[in-house]
Amino acid sequence: QVQLVESGGGLVQPGGSLRLSCAASGIIFKIYGMGWYRQAPGKQRELVASITSGSVTNYADSVKGRFTISRDNEKRTVTLQMNSLKPEDAAVYYCNVLGTTKWGQGTQVTVSS
Repeated sequence: QVQLVESGGGLVQPGGSLRLSCAASGIIFKIYGMGWYRQAPGKQRELVASITSGSVTNYADSVKGRFTISRDNEKRTVTLQMNSLKPEDAAVYYCNVLGTTKWGQGTQVTVSS
């Protein structure tokens, strides 16, 4: 079955960086678009960044210029590089196979001094 395993979350000071990774198994990874979502307490889950099978990327306005999504089809991973982190970026970040209900377990990102 499809399995998505996120890693790389943690505590970082404002202005710092984190790199999230999602390892996928159980799917033909290269044919799927992938996305990173986040959900903060009391808020709806929102799409942060996505990457198509052809590596076309799209970002939420709130993270443009700070976050970068990439994929490695050989390793079946999708990565979210997060720079210049702000307190409002704090959330649980989830990996998703776009257009499906396949989600990872999430990884916590905390941005605080």
